[in-house]
Amino acid sequence: MENTVYHFVGIKGTGMSALALILKDLGYTVQGSDIDKYTFTQRGLEQAGIKILPFDADNIHDGLTIVKGNAFDDDQVEIKKANDMHLPVVTYPQMVGKLVSEYTSIGIAGSHGKTSTTGLLAHTLSGIAKTSYLIGDGSGKGVKDAKFFVFEADEYRRHFLDYSPDYLIITNIDFDHPDYFFGGINDVVDAFESESRKTKKGIFIWGEDKHAKSIKADVPIYYYGLDESDDIRATNIKRTVKGSSFDVTIKGENIGNFEVPLYGEHNVLNSLAVIGVGHMEHLDHSLINKELQTFSGVKRRFSEKKVADMVIIDDYAHHPQEIKATIDAARQKYPDREVVAVFQPHTYTRTLALMDDFAKSLDLADEVYLTNIFGSIREKHGDITSKDLGDKIHKGGKVLELEDMSPLLDYHNAVIIFMGAGDVQKYETAYEQVLSNLNPNQQ
Repeated sequence: MENTVYHFVGIKGTGMSALALILKDLGYTVQGSDIDKYTFTQRGLEQAGIKILPFDADNIHDGLTIVKGNAFDDDQVEIKKANDMHLPVVTYPQMVGKLVSEYTSIGIAGSHGKTSTTGLLAHTLSGIAKTSYLIGDGSGKGVKDAKFFVFEADEYRRHFLDYSPDYLIITNIDFDHPDYFFGGINDVVDAFESESRKTKKGIFIWGEDKHAKSIKADVPIYYYGLDESDDIRATNIKRTVKGSSFDVTIKGENIGNFEVPLYGEHNVLNSLAVIGVGHMEHLDHSLINKELQTFSGVKRRFSEKKVADMVIIDDYAHHPQEIKATIDAARQKYPDREVVAVFQPHTYTRTLALMDDFAKSLDLADEVYLTNIFGSIREKHGDITSKDLGDKIHKGGKVLELEDMSPLLDYHNAVIIFMGAGDVQKYETAYEQVLSNLNPNQQ
């Protein structure tokens, strides 16, 4: 990687900001451009001393290598100018692919659970050996002579086909991104199988996922899960208000008891994938267990705070399976409290395609509220509203307006989960404000 200034177009994107931080850590000169609106990734970039400019063709000059965010086409002003000047332009996945090829790399793929599993694996390996990582919550760290590189591998638009990792974890395969995978679930499975065939040493797949289980590859596949037929299996699972513990057997041999301060069955499964990678790399099982026990989570995944007598949870869940997992985790940690879900549907195509599944998962809460649908850059409106989804929900389904969060003030000593991949946090902030004003002495 030559002497150049890396200019990131769309540097505030979660993957882009993480990649920028890694290159900076590795000693490269990094800058970027984006919209003015403040994002949660901005703080890390500013702390690292990375310059963030507003989009402008004048930002582009000789000596730059352009890293192009996935949201941008060649007609974007900076990219157009860079192409006109014949500057090198690489896409985000191409840059990641180039970077990870120098290490023992572990890609984490799957329709859900990528960020949590990447965070858990990065944390665990970092405590045992030098590890660089790129997590989809905007966290990235580059370690100059690292042994491992842990990174999130996204299936959307088949971006992950730019990666040839040593190991691949597939947490699950579900139908998501209906705006791209027009061939339905078979198209999604085909993408994952193509990536599996690019993997060099081994693949870890959740054994109970029927779509993932159909994948064929040229390297060993290890299935992990709770079933007798799984290669890496958790038994004797104990789920308490402090977290989860379980025994692990690999190919029938008991390798010990492991503990994680995490909630929900999905986090037991994510831990198994992490333990599997460590085992195949001959890491000490007791060290893996020790590191698992100190993991504090990733951004926007079951992030908790207490305001007055309420527990408020913020989670990125935007798919039926993720909603189900988040509510399950809340029930484990707070078994005696009422669980209220506030969900912001994300994109019209997804809401329409998965409407019945959304209603079913949300009904696992005690009461459900919705916000209006959050569109995307690609689709600003559609033929469906949140009220259509609300009509299918049995446990409520009322649509909240940002100006009036008062319906949520009827709950006391309860858990409220704000879920979504858009800007659902503004509803959470509005609610917290109203709640704090009513309870000034309980900050």
